[in-house]
Amino acid sequence: MSLFLFLTVVQALVAAALVVTILMQRSEGGGLGIGGSPNGMMSARGAADFLSRSTKWLAVAFVALSIVLAAVAVETSGPREITSTVDRSIGGDASQTAPAAEPAATPAEAPADDPLADVAN
Repeated sequence: MSLFLFLTVVQALVAAALVVTILMQRSEGGGLGIGGSPNGMMSARGAADFLSRSTKWLAVAFVALSIVLAAVAVETSGPREITSTVDRSIGGDASQTAPAAEPAATPAEAPADDPLADVAN
């Protein structure tokens, strides 16, 4: 259970970092892009390349953590076989398992003091 909790916290941190890197990227309308000097890593092109690569790797890490968390959850979630409540055992011959034929039900007689008995006739 502690592994599941640890991986959940790591996935939450990766998700937060992914959101931040997506919001820092320059969109078509300007976005929240990073400024900086025109040369080097923090130039407009260098920042875009860095943010694109970091977004890609954070997304890969998020998907991989999701798959690992699903596998850990399956391992810790209980029995591995499906139990059925249907009794499929067949005992004896067919005459014992077949229901006995019941006589046809006859309509019940109305009590003598029933006020609606006269109306029905």
